Formats: sequence, C-alpha cells, structure tokens
Amino acid sequence: MKDVLILTGAGQIGIAIARRMGYGKKIIIGDRRKENAESAAKVMNGAGFDCIAIEMDLSSRDSIKELIQRAREYGEISMLINAAGVSPSQAPIETILKVDLYGTAVLLEEIGKVIKHGGVGVTISSQSGHRMPALSPEVDKQLAVTPTEELLSLEILNPQNIKDTLHAYQMAKRCNEKRVMYEAIRWGERGARINSISPGIIVTPLAIDEFNGPRGDFYKNMFAKCPAGRPGTADEVADVAELLMSERAQFITGADFLIDGGATASYFYGPLCPENK
Repeated sequence: MKDVLILTGAGQIGIAIARRMGYGKKIIIGDRRKENAESAAKVMNGAGFDCIAIEMDLSSRDSIKELIQRAREYGEISMLINAAGVSPSQAPIETILKVDLYGTAVLLEEIGKVIKHGGVGVTISSQSGHRMPALSPEVDKQLAVTPTEELLSLEILNPQNIKDTLHAYQMAKRCNEKRVMYEAIRWGERGARINSISPGIIVTPLAIDEFNGPRGDFYKNMFAKCPAGRPGTADEVADVAELLMSERAQFITGADFLIDGGATASYFYGPLCPENK
C-alpha cells in the first residue's frame, strides 16, 4: 500500500504539480475525458511515476465518491491537487457554476472526510475571483458555509442574477477561496491542510482557447500591461504549490495565493485600471 495523490483535471498545471509531489506515491488522475487522463498517465509512467487514469465528472458527487473509493483501494489519500474546471469561453453559465463552484465545494468536502493525518491539498482557483468587486460579508459567508447541496440555490447564484459567463466564473472562483477557508477548519480536525492558488494567465490549452475566444484581446492586453510583461507557465504555479504542499508550509492553511505577474495590481492601480483608459 502507498500514500495516494489524487489529481483532478489532467491539464498542464495539475500535471506540473503532480510531477513535483507524486514521487513514491500512487497517483490517481481523474478527468471528464478519460483519454486526457490516460495520456497524462502514460507520459508520467514513462517518467517513472506510478499513475492510473480514471474518468470522473467534477460536477457529480457520485463520480467524486467513486474516484475516492477507487483511490482508497491503493492506500490512504495524503494529497489532493484539484485542477479541474471549465473556462468562460468553454461553457455556459449553468455549467461553470455546476463544475467550478459546486463541484469544487463537493470535492473538498468529500476528500476532507478521508484525508490522511498530515495530508495536504491545493485547489486551483483564478485571478478572476480577485478582480470582482467585494461582496458583502453576508454573501461571503453564504458562499463559505452553505451546505454544498444548497449552494446553487443561493439567490446570488441564480443564473438570472449572473451577467455572463465571465461573471459566473468570477463568482465560482470567489466561492472557491471562501470554501477553502471553511474546509480548512474541517481538514484541520484531521491534522490536514488545504489552500488555493489563483493563477493569472498561464500558457495552457485552456488559456489558448481564451486567447482565441471573444475576450482574446482583453487577455493579451492584460499580460502585456502587467508588471511581469508576459504570461506565466505551469511550472511557476507548481513552484508555489510545491511550497504549500511541503513540510515548510505547516503553518499555512485556509489561504489563497495570487500568482498573476501583477495583473491584478495593474487592474486596480496601473495601466489596466478601467479609469486609466
């Protein structure tokens, strides 16, 4: 039996983190498209890791529970990397809320019930949650503590109150940050930690979809005018995740880490600020 690392979402960011943290562990790669998980597992197994691929749907509690049950056949779950999700250009409002918001909340809840003592997780959020105007303390608390099966019934998440897919994505990512804070308390009861990372524009197939989508010019302008002057790479996100998932970060839990080359700073106080245009 080995310690088990669960990776949800077979994209470049999740794989980059798994390559840092997965040595000596059984790695379970879950993705809605099993062929994506199989492709990632093949590459990692060829590099000396021990991976299996499983089809899983982040929007389904039953699918998440099946993933966890399969993972526990190999040992105790000691690590979670949640990098699954859809972008504003890939899905309608309802799907974004069901996958990125509800699905992430369910995954953190279910893993939190079984995570090994000393275990750790990271979930990939987004800079989008930081660019949205502040919500009221009451709404923030609703996003944090509402029972998962009631989340999508919140008035603020009624699709009629969501302007567009970007707004839905921002709400989902804000909810991710609040949910991590809430679940950190539950995970802490098991001696485990959970944090989130909010990347900016990272060059991945998903980002390329955005570059070629209706907001492509907006995103290209964003990384051109951020302090870093460029988009980021999956390995730069993995640098942060490696710290958060290591023993050096024992005092860090329930936190979100923005890694966007300064794009959010520029959006509020620099050349990307709408008032400066």
